[in-house]
Amino acid sequence: MHYIQNTWYPLIFSRDVGRKPLRRTVIEKNVALYRTEDGRVAALEDRCPHRFAPLSLGVVEGDTLRCGYHGMTFDGSGKCVRIPGQDIIPVNAVVKSYPVTESLGLVWIWPGDPAKADPSKVYTLPQYHDAPRWTAVLGESLHFESNYLNLADNLTDPAHVSFVHLSTLGNPASENIPVKHQRIGDAVVVHRWILDAPAIPVFAKLGSFKGHVDRWHYYHFHTPSIAVIDFGSADAGAIDPEHGDRNRGMRIFACHFITPVDYRRCIDHWVHLRNFALGNEDVGAEISKQFALAFDEDKTILEAIQREEDRLEGNGRKLRLAIDGGSLKMRRLIDEVIAAEQAAGGVKASA
Repeated sequence: MHYIQNTWYPLIFSRDVGRKPLRRTVIEKNVALYRTEDGRVAALEDRCPHRFAPLSLGVVEGDTLRCGYHGMTFDGSGKCVRIPGQDIIPVNAVVKSYPVTESLGLVWIWPGDPAKADPSKVYTLPQYHDAPRWTAVLGESLHFESNYLNLADNLTDPAHVSFVHLSTLGNPASENIPVKHQRIGDAVVVHRWILDAPAIPVFAKLGSFKGHVDRWHYYHFHTPSIAVIDFGSADAGAIDPEHGDRNRGMRIFACHFITPVDYRRCIDHWVHLRNFALGNEDVGAEISKQFALAFDEDKTILEAIQREEDRLEGNGRKLRLAIDGGSLKMRRLIDEVIAAEQAAGGVKASA
């Protein structure tokens, strides 16, 4: 499978990286992660060049990582600085290091040409840093036995909410509402409004609506694997769907930062932000509970789809519907970026 290489991938919540080394896999590359003494994250290829023992089974000493098999020790750049029992260190005693940065409560990794890694280009969401008007809650890391593009399909598809998430995020009022989709630069946006309809369960529970509401879905997909869903509700007629300020209603950003592991696995690190009940931990916990239920429903379906794709071994042909316009744009966008990288001569390896 081909992946975008020269980009920042979300890898792991920052809270989960400490002085004990651990392994994570992104686009089929195994990485050993640890924090140096000053708190920076180091990311090395998780394979000692001696006998190929995983470095994540080793020990952090100061700013270095010592292999747990024979004690070869590497600094954060991947250079070997010690070989027990000999003074001469071969010039090829190195492991690949990866550029990393931290943003939005996550560690991000650049698997491509390190010379092109610009931390200022990592994805950001202004509302995450707007504490007076927004509250952010870090969720969980949900593991899917499914290709990341199947999850990306799901996250560019408002239509499934009407059928999969009736207990949390949807209701039948949206079943026949068409979706609109457009490509904007390196992003795809899929959206729709459901007017003068009952509130969905999560807003009916947390809000104080006296009657029907107008509600919206704006699904934003950004390469390589980031989906931010802006959804909310307001009293019917309170906001102009075309030009109104959605902050006048109850508004949530459900953020999905996906790590493609390999062809059949991915991890969804989810985060949510809200513009109501600011700082109320009980409300944040209730939203997280509702999201966990909904995302488990997605997991059940997407893993079943992956099993069927595996069984068919690429011989099946999916029927395309009007609701698939956003996900098709998303896949074309990813294919275009991959093709452009390949046309430019591939990706240089790091030292």
